[in-house]
Amino acid sequence: MNICVFCSSSNAIADVYFDDARRLGELIGTGGHTLVNGGANVGLMEAVTIAAKNAGARTIGIIPEKMQERNLVSNHSHEVEITGDMQQRKARMRELSDAFVALPGGFGTLEEILEVITLKQLAYHHKAIVFVNTANFFGNLFSQFEAAFAEMFSKPEYRNLYFIAASPQEAMHYLENYQPQETVTKWFQVPRK
Repeated sequence: MNICVFCSSSNAIADVYFDDARRLGELIGTGGHTLVNGGANVGLMEAVTIAAKNAGARTIGIIPEKMQERNLVSNHSHEVEITGDMQQRKARMRELSDAFVALPGGFGTLEEILEVITLKQLAYHHKAIVFVNTANFFGNLFSQFEAAFAEMFSKPEYRNLYFIAASPQEAMHYLENYQPQETVTKWFQVPRK
């Protein structure tokens, strides 16, 4: 399985986040899977890449040329693809991947994981999506999701679009046992022609 991991590029974050990134990478490798990620040599991206590679995973990094110009390309990816921009990068990551995992991260991570949730909601794909909620990092985001469900901005059934894992082990167990399901219609009511 090609597993796409979205995560932080910060080197300034707490060790607990690096620990889970390394553990996830190790599990991807020992499980015989391939890692697809943003291909950078910083933060959790580099940590998960090194751990996955050391555990036997094939690693594929997708990085835009602007990041390449800043010397941010990991030397630990077996394969590196350079894209023209961020949109092409995300599209290529989605195309290559069979499943998506979000480790803690900033704006980029949130944008990437929310985009794959939205595309699943619209039935562009039926792939597994998992948040690894290290140290309850995503707790406020999940509260916002619940507010959207409660106020009918989103259907409550869309809780099934993603899985919240407390650990990398729980995330991998979910991915390895995932069964795709048809997505319910997004709209509460569609106008007649």
